[in-house]
Amino acid sequence: MDVDKEVFILVDGSAIVHRAYHAMPPLRRLDGTPTGAVQGFFSMILKVMQEFKPEHIAIAFDRPSPNFRKELFKGYQSQRPAMDSDLSPQFGIIQKILEAAKISIYGVDGLEADDIIGTIAEKAKATGHLVYILTGDRDMLQLVNGRTKVLAPLKGISEMTLYDEDKVKEKYGIPAQEFIEMKALMGDASDNYPGVAGIGPKTATDLINEYHSVTNIYKSLDKLRLKNPKLAEKLENGKANALLAHQLATILTNAPFKYDFADCSLKNLDVPGFKKALEAYDFKTLPKRLDEVFKNGGIADSMNQIKLL
Repeated sequence: MDVDKEVFILVDGSAIVHRAYHAMPPLRRLDGTPTGAVQGFFSMILKVMQEFKPEHIAIAFDRPSPNFRKELFKGYQSQRPAMDSDLSPQFGIIQKILEAAKISIYGVDGLEADDIIGTIAEKAKATGHLVYILTGDRDMLQLVNGRTKVLAPLKGISEMTLYDEDKVKEKYGIPAQEFIEMKALMGDASDNYPGVAGIGPKTATDLINEYHSVTNIYKSLDKLRLKNPKLAEKLENGKANALLAHQLATILTNAPFKYDFADCSLKNLDVPGFKKALEAYDFKTLPKRLDEVFKNGGIADSMNQIKLL
C-alpha cells in the first residue's frame, strides 16, 4: 500500500449487503429479527478499516426510486427477483448502525450507488487520496487507475481480490479504462441489457485491443468489413445495442449531489455509539472486534488480515 497518501474507502453498500446475506448463515436476534447480513457486512467493514487504515470512509446505497438507466432502457434490471423477506429489513438495521457510528451514508434518487462512488472517487483521486472501492460489482473496474483500486470479495467475507491496473489487464486482457467498451459489445445479463449478438469475450477483447473504443470500431467498420465481413455484419446489426449498452454501463464521475469530505473523516467515528448499536442487536463478537480494531482510540495493526488473492 502507498503509505504516503491518505486512504479513502468507498463501500458499495447495496452490493456488499447482498454479498454478506448470501455468505452468512441465517442469524437472528433473540426477538427473531434476521441479522446474518448485518454481521457479515460489519465484519467486512471492520476488516477493511483495520487492513487499509483509512482517513475517510463513506457508504453508498441504491435508492428504491427508478434511476436514469431505467429511463434509457425499460428492461434495465427488470429480471431481478424481489428481495428476500429476511434481507429487506437488514438494510434498515445496517443504516441505523452506520448512523450511530457516524459513518457517512449516501443515497441519491435517480442514481445508483455506482454513480455516487464514481463521483466521490474522482474527486478523492484529484485531491491526492488513494481510493479503495469495496464492491462485488465488476462494473466498478472501469474506475481503476493509478490512485483508485477495487476490492472484490471472492469467497465468503474474508477472501478478496485487489484489482489495480495490472490485475484488470491480467484478468480481462484489456486496460481498466476500456472495461466499458467490453460491456458495450457484450452487454450484461445480470442487468438485463443486450450487447452485439454473437460477440463473446474473445472477440470483444480482440476488437478493443485493436480499436480501443466502440466509437473507433464503428468508424473503422468499412475497413473491418474487408477483413471479416461476418463480424462487420454482426457489429452493424448490433450498433444500436452497443451504443445503448455503453450508456448503461458508464458510471458517472460527475453526478450532481452534495457531499463533503469532512463528513467522511474517520475522526467523526463514534466508537461507543457504534458498539452500543451493535450490542442492541445481540452481537457478541462484533463489539469485541470493534474494540480490537480501535485500540487506544486509533486503528490497531491487523492481526486478522483480509486474504487477498
